[in-house]
Amino acid sequence: MSENNCEALPVEIDLLVEAGDWPPEEKLLLLVKQAVGAVLAQLQPGWRGRSELSVVFCDDTHIRELNAGWRGKDKPTNVLSFPAFEGQAGVQPPMLGDIVLAFETIACEAEQENKPFQNHLSHLLVHGFLHLLGYDHETDEEAKEMEDVERKVLARLAIPDPYA
Repeated sequence: MSENNCEALPVEIDLLVEAGDWPPEEKLLLLVKQAVGAVLAQLQPGWRGRSELSVVFCDDTHIRELNAGWRGKDKPTNVLSFPAFEGQAGVQPPMLGDIVLAFETIACEAEQENKPFQNHLSHLLVHGFLHLLGYDHETDEEAKEMEDVERKVLARLAIPDPYA
Protein backbone atom coordinates (compact mmCIF):
# COMPACT_ATOMS: atom_id res chain seq x y z
CA MET A 1 0.00 0.00 0.00
CA SER A 2 1.47 3.32 -0.94
CA GLU A 3 1.65 6.26 1.43
CA ASN A 4 -0.87 8.12 -0.75
CA ASN A 5 -3.47 5.38 -0.27
CA CYS A 6 -2.97 5.64 3.49
CA GLU A 7 -3.83 9.33 3.46
CA ALA A 8 -7.41 8.61 2.37
CA LEU A 9 -8.21 6.45 5.40
CA PRO A 10 -11.60 7.02 7.01
CA VAL A 11 -9.86 6.75 10.38
CA GLU A 12 -8.13 9.66 12.08
CA ILE A 13 -5.11 8.38 13.96
CA ASP A 14 -3.86 9.99 17.15
CA LEU A 15 -0.36 8.76 17.85
CA LEU A 16 1.60 9.13 21.09
CA VAL A 17 5.15 7.93 21.66
CA GLU A 18 5.32 7.77 25.42
CA ALA A 19 8.47 5.73 26.10
CA GLY A 20 10.73 3.19 24.46
CA ASP A 21 13.31 3.15 21.69
CA TRP A 22 10.74 3.37 18.90
CA PRO A 23 11.44 4.39 15.30
CA PRO A 24 10.64 8.03 14.40
CA GLU A 25 6.98 9.09 14.69
CA GLU A 26 6.64 9.51 10.91
CA LYS A 27 7.62 5.87 10.38
CA LEU A 28 5.29 4.68 13.14
CA LEU A 29 2.39 6.68 11.70
CA LEU A 30 2.99 5.16 8.27
CA LEU A 31 3.01 1.64 9.76
CA VAL A 32 -0.24 2.33 11.62
CA LYS A 33 -1.89 3.73 8.49
CA GLN A 34 -0.76 0.74 6.42
CA ALA A 35 -2.04 -1.75 9.01
CA VAL A 36 -5.40 0.01 9.41
CA GLY A 37 -5.76 0.44 5.66
CA ALA A 38 -5.05 -3.24 5.01
CA VAL A 39 -7.60 -4.34 7.65
CA LEU A 40 -10.27 -2.05 6.23
CA ALA A 41 -9.52 -3.15 2.66
CA GLN A 42 -9.86 -6.79 3.72
CA LEU A 43 -12.95 -6.48 5.92
CA GLN A 44 -14.84 -3.31 5.21
CA PRO A 45 -13.99 -1.81 1.83
CA GLY A 46 -17.20 0.21 1.93
CA TRP A 47 -16.50 1.89 5.28
CA ARG A 48 -18.01 5.40 5.14
CA GLY A 49 -17.67 8.40 7.38
CA ARG A 50 -14.91 9.06 9.88
CA SER A 51 -13.70 7.33 13.02
CA GLU A 52 -10.87 7.99 15.43
CA LEU A 53 -8.17 5.65 16.71
CA SER A 54 -5.55 6.27 19.38
CA VAL A 55 -2.23 4.40 19.28
CA VAL A 56 0.19 4.64 22.21
CA PHE A 57 3.77 3.44 21.91
CA CYS A 58 5.13 2.82 25.39
CA ASP A 59 7.50 0.63 27.36
CA ASP A 60 7.08 -2.56 29.39
CA THR A 61 6.67 -0.63 32.65
CA HIS A 62 3.58 1.22 31.45
CA ILE A 63 1.95 -1.71 29.70
CA ARG A 64 2.54 -3.88 32.77
CA GLU A 65 0.58 -1.37 34.86
CA LEU A 66 -2.25 -1.36 32.32
CA ASN A 67 -2.25 -5.15 32.06
CA ALA A 68 -2.42 -5.49 35.85
CA GLY A 69 -5.13 -2.87 36.24
CA TRP A 70 -7.40 -3.93 33.38
CA ARG A 71 -6.74 -7.64 33.00
CA GLY A 72 -5.43 -8.66 36.42
CA LYS A 73 -2.16 -9.89 34.86
CA ASP A 74 0.86 -8.34 36.57
CA LYS A 75 3.28 -8.71 33.67
CA PRO A 76 4.12 -6.86 30.47
CA THR A 77 2.51 -7.90 27.20
CA ASN A 78 3.10 -6.89 23.60
CA VAL A 79 -0.22 -5.17 22.79
CA LEU A 80 -3.42 -4.18 24.55
CA SER A 81 -6.60 -2.93 22.93
CA PHE A 82 -9.27 -0.88 24.60
CA PRO A 83 -12.41 -0.66 22.44
CA ALA A 84 -14.44 2.50 22.99
CA PHE A 85 -17.63 0.55 22.20
CA GLU A 86 -18.60 -3.10 21.96
CA GLY A 87 -17.90 -4.27 18.41
CA GLN A 88 -20.89 -4.76 16.15
CA ALA A 89 -20.30 -5.99 12.62
CA GLY A 90 -20.93 -3.25 10.09
CA VAL A 91 -21.32 -0.51 12.72
CA GLN A 92 -18.73 2.23 12.69
CA PRO A 93 -18.45 4.17 15.94
CA PRO A 94 -16.98 7.68 15.96
CA MET A 95 -14.22 6.51 18.35
CA LEU A 96 -12.80 3.05 17.81
CA GLY A 97 -10.60 2.95 20.91
CA ASP A 98 -6.96 2.67 21.93
CA ILE A 99 -4.12 0.35 20.99
CA VAL A 100 -1.14 0.31 23.35
CA LEU A 101 2.16 -1.36 22.37
CA ALA A 102 5.26 -2.11 24.48
CA PHE A 103 8.67 -1.68 22.87
CA GLU A 104 10.79 -4.10 24.91
CA THR A 105 8.37 -7.01 24.64
CA ILE A 106 7.86 -6.53 20.91
CA ALA A 107 11.60 -6.19 20.24
CA CYS A 108 12.36 -9.29 22.33
CA GLU A 109 9.66 -11.37 20.60
CA ALA A 110 10.84 -10.28 17.15
CA GLU A 111 14.39 -11.29 18.01
CA GLN A 112 13.37 -14.62 19.56
CA GLU A 113 11.14 -15.46 16.59
CA ASN A 114 13.74 -14.24 14.07
CA LYS A 115 11.30 -11.76 12.52
CA PRO A 116 11.99 -8.23 11.36
CA PHE A 117 10.88 -5.79 14.07
CA GLN A 118 8.73 -3.84 11.59
CA ASN A 119 6.87 -6.99 10.49
CA HIS A 120 6.15 -8.03 14.07
CA LEU A 121 5.00 -4.52 14.97
CA SER A 122 2.72 -4.42 11.91
CA HIS A 123 1.23 -7.78 12.90
CA LEU A 124 0.49 -6.49 16.41
CA LEU A 125 -1.07 -3.31 15.02
CA VAL A 126 -3.35 -5.47 12.86
CA HIS A 127 -4.10 -7.71 15.84
CA GLY A 128 -4.91 -4.76 18.10
CA PHE A 129 -7.08 -3.10 15.46
CA LEU A 130 -9.04 -6.31 14.92
CA HIS A 131 -9.80 -6.37 18.66
CA LEU A 132 -11.25 -2.86 18.31
CA LEU A 133 -13.48 -4.15 15.51
CA GLY A 134 -14.87 -6.90 17.74
CA TYR A 135 -12.54 -9.84 17.01
CA ASP A 136 -11.26 -11.95 19.89
CA HIS A 137 -9.41 -15.20 20.55
CA GLU A 138 -10.95 -16.48 23.78
CA THR A 139 -12.13 -19.73 22.17
CA ASP A 140 -10.44 -21.93 19.58
CA GLU A 141 -13.08 -20.97 17.02
CA GLU A 142 -12.59 -17.24 17.65
CA ALA A 143 -8.81 -17.65 17.53
CA LYS A 144 -8.99 -19.47 14.18
CA GLU A 145 -11.25 -16.79 12.70
CA MET A 146 -9.02 -13.95 13.94
CA GLU A 147 -5.80 -15.65 12.79
CA ASP A 148 -7.31 -16.29 9.34
CA VAL A 149 -8.13 -12.60 8.99
CA GLU A 150 -4.67 -11.62 10.26
CA ARG A 151 -3.00 -13.88 7.66
CA LYS A 152 -5.02 -12.30 4.83
CA VAL A 153 -4.35 -8.76 6.03
CA LEU A 154 -0.63 -9.39 6.51
CA ALA A 155 -0.43 -10.92 3.02
CA ARG A 156 -1.75 -7.58 1.72
CA LEU A 157 1.23 -5.98 3.47
CA ALA A 158 3.69 -8.57 2.06
CA ILE A 159 4.38 -9.88 5.57
CA PRO A 160 4.90 -13.65 5.94
CA ASP A 161 2.38 -15.71 7.89
CA PRO A 162 3.33 -15.23 11.57
CA TYR A 163 1.61 -18.50 12.51
CA ALA A 164 3.46 -20.69 9.99
